[in-house]
Amino acid sequence: MKIFNITVVGMGYVGLSNAILLSQHNNVCAIDINEARIDDLIENKSPIKDEIIIEHLNNKSLNLKFLSSKNFSYKHTDFVVISTPTNYDEKTNFFNTESVENIIRVVLSENKKVTIIIKSTVPVGFTEKVKEKYNYQKIIFSPEFLREGKALYDNLYPSRIVIGGMIKEGKIFAKLMINGAQKENIPLFFMKSSAAEATKLFSNAYLAMRVVFFNELDSYALAQELDTKDIIDSIASDPRIGHGYNNPSFGYGGYCLPKDVKQLRANYKDVPNNLISSLVDANSTRKDFIADSIISRKPKVVGIYRLIMKHDSDNFRESSIQGVMKRIKAKGIQVIIYEPLIQDSLFFNSKLIIDLETFKKLSDVIVVNRMSKDLIDVKHKIFTRDIFNSD
Repeated sequence: MKIFNITVVGMGYVGLSNAILLSQHNNVCAIDINEARIDDLIENKSPIKDEIIIEHLNNKSLNLKFLSSKNFSYKHTDFVVISTPTNYDEKTNFFNTESVENIIRVVLSENKKVTIIIKSTVPVGFTEKVKEKYNYQKIIFSPEFLREGKALYDNLYPSRIVIGGMIKEGKIFAKLMINGAQKENIPLFFMKSSAAEATKLFSNAYLAMRVVFFNELDSYALAQELDTKDIIDSIASDPRIGHGYNNPSFGYGGYCLPKDVKQLRANYKDVPNNLISSLVDANSTRKDFIADSIISRKPKVVGIYRLIMKHDSDNFRESSIQGVMKRIKAKGIQVIIYEPLIQDSLFFNSKLIIDLETFKKLSDVIVVNRMSKDLIDVKHKIFTRDIFNSD
């Protein structure tokens, strides 16, 4: 198979895992505006916590160069993969896609033969709009379905590959992804770019909906003094429901689900709906319920054990435990935090306790989204909804 020159822009979970995947059989330049991040990657230091990424950077033969995006030229690249952040703008009710458009504009000013692959999450219809705006048809949307901490694994063993753009270059890019993967017989879907954009948003909305469902089940069980585990085990034995993604939590969070659900709700502006809109409100209601349950114990000091969403994670963006923490603080209760990932002394005006034993002693109630063996000795202080000790 022909060896292509590929540029991947943005070295987060999506960009870095794709760069590694594609560089097994192609020449890949991986770029980012964060020069410190690039310096670390040049030394094979991963900026994200992902064991398979770390292993590949240090032990695999990759045709991969890490470069600063400053003064980078796209003249000699065949494919540009865009994986920059698109945060949700509460004022406009849409993703901020400025970084994606900026890259498209620069790329096309230098290269009129390139194929652009958008992997950043965008509103439905975005790809068609930029194709029209820049009068350029070789722009494809190809969504990612990656789990935090397992981004490269999910590229090596993908559940499916979706190509949004009915052009021959899309088929070529799909082959490049398949060629880098280790899984055989990968489901492959070709569709219009808007359908691919909708696929991404609806996939994450379904996951959010499942989190909401089991959280509301747990809220009911708590309120009625029922055993949550008994109920979930029983209903999950139905194969139509299944056992996956059913562990109660304080709410869905992370980088993708909250913003993707809000974006999908915005896309429903002119379409009648009830369920999609309710997913945003339900997450807030769950945090209210959890906070009230903790406050009812009348603690003087509430300890927040870790701000991260999952086991072995280094990400606490939009973590649900932060929403619970803010609600507790609003009632005038002192909150302290144990989070080794933060080096500062304060986090949103709450004191960070470096020593775990000191943290345990000072806390009347210890709030933890996912239970840890480090807290077994203070089990009587723990408040968690982690029923199955899983993510």
